[in-house]
Amino acid sequence: MERIRNIIDKNLIGKKVLLLFVLTNLVYAIMLIVTIPKTMTFSNGMKLLDMMPMGYNSEYINSLFEALGKNGRQVYLYNQLPIDMIYPFLFGISYCLLIGYFLKKLNKSRSVFFYLCFLPLIAGLADYLENFGIIIMLNSYPNLSQTSMVATNMFSVVKSMTTTVFFVALIIALLMLGIKTMKEKKQVLTPCKNALKRSLAKTLYVSRHQRRKEKRDGLLQLLFIDNN
Repeated sequence: MERIRNIIDKNLIGKKVLLLFVLTNLVYAIMLIVTIPKTMTFSNGMKLLDMMPMGYNSEYINSLFEALGKNGRQVYLYNQLPIDMIYPFLFGISYCLLIGYFLKKLNKSRSVFFYLCFLPLIAGLADYLENFGIIIMLNSYPNLSQTSMVATNMFSVVKSMTTTVFFVALIIALLMLGIKTMKEKKQVLTPCKNALKRSLAKTLYVSRHQRRKEKRDGLLQLLFIDNN
């Protein structure tokens, strides 16, 4: 475990984390904008199995594959799933490093919270197993086995559950980091504010003293003129 922790720690570099995050979401955007809509043009409005976070049953799988037809199943198999075989790897690595980066900023990377880094890796693994199940079913349709349908559904649910828990944890980490950053800025600004107040007070004191001196000098000059 310590070896895994050290590997993650070595890769918690801001630029690397940002690059992986951007690349991951670029691939995700391609799926959302291109491959998923293209596949769903054959599904008569039915959601793809990848998009069913609460799972599905054998009836839904059969109905979806029937609605897709031969062409739709080919698009699903050769357009959507190849992209979706890249995404789980990127998701697992990038979000593992992302939450690890935030935990390091919060000084929690050596605590029990470190195990949150494994959630995206588990979700990525479940996504791969889900994809393999879908590939097997697409290739064997219409002769679908109950085992493959139940197993694929289970992997889909595990993927959605771990992803949900992860993003909740990520949001909490972001909020904690935001609060910590605000406190640190306040601690930095407070001495500056105090120094500024002292400087202003000193300036006002000097200014008042100077005005009093000028008035006193003016009165002395008037008295000197009158005496002459």
